Amino acid sequence: MIRRAAGSLPLYTGLLSSIMTVRKPFLIDGIVPVIPTPFTADEQIDWPSFRLLIDFACAAGACAVCLPAYASEFYKLSEAERFELVSVAVKHADGRIAVIGQANFPSARQAAESAARLQELGASAVGMTVPRLFALGEGDIHRYFDRVLRAIEIPLIIQDFNPGGPSVSPDFVAKLHRAHPHFRYIKLEEPAMGPKTQAILQLTNGEVGVIEGWGGMYILELVLAGVCGIMPGLALTDLLARVYRLVKAGQREEAYETFQGVLPQIVFSLQNMELFHHAEKRLLAARGILPAATVRDSSLSLNFHDAQHIEFLNGRILALLDRLKLPRNPLH
Repeated sequence: MIRRAAGSLPLYTGLLSSIMTVRKPFLIDGIVPVIPTPFTADEQIDWPSFRLLIDFACAAGACAVCLPAYASEFYKLSEAERFELVSVAVKHADGRIAVIGQANFPSARQAAESAARLQELGASAVGMTVPRLFALGEGDIHRYFDRVLRAIEIPLIIQDFNPGGPSVSPDFVAKLHRAHPHFRYIKLEEPAMGPKTQAILQLTNGEVGVIEGWGGMYILELVLAGVCGIMPGLALTDLLARVYRLVKAGQREEAYETFQGVLPQIVFSLQNMELFHHAEKRLLAARGILPAATVRDSSLSLNFHDAQHIEFLNGRILALLDRLKLPRNPLH
């Protein structure tokens, strides 16, 4: 029986039981790109292009997709748009790839209700950020996620990004997993996280996987430290999937040769989240996957220098794909 938070929307039990019977076991082992939200010139969601992005993720070797997250411009979307994106993604993926539905709310009540709704819509897992609008202790964060986990039965992925402060501790991860075994993954974005990754794996007997964010910036060392996945933007999925596979196969030199061509694009774009949206969408357009690179306002205006550098970096990515004999657009 599916549990739901008080005040949540009624569950359509017939539809839900159908979804639950066909849902495959959820496992992360590789690249989990965040799907950007494509927009038309008048900033409406471009649904045909959105479906192409799901197709590209499948063709590029992703093991799952996540949306709507920061790289999806979720904070510019209405609540109805967010749920519709997940619903359309699940239906269009049609079992080809797992869809992680993202819900970010400072309110535990809203978070639990949204998590239950994402489960109802057929998401394979729920992703959720630690509420850090104001400082909270780990006891408060545990209470927040306890409420969320009581509302769902599918896996939860906690994402913690806390610039200038500590992320949740390995002890927190182990304690929450003991209370709720379907808390299965933690995504971290912090420097020198190899030892922390190993501590989490040890304390949870490997039952909570660690995912690296930050665009995959530290993929070469963190795959060796035991991370099970990387959560970057979408446009570099096939190249990062190649790096991930090579490192796991012990071919670090070959992985490095590919990764050194990707890293400048990652570092440049992650200077600013709005800059990332422009760079990501322009690369997808350069690869022939998106028809336009529209970013919904409010956003920064690209200056001439940044626009030119994005074009230069995108040219390097296209040349790298050609050199590796990877298709610029695997959908063609």
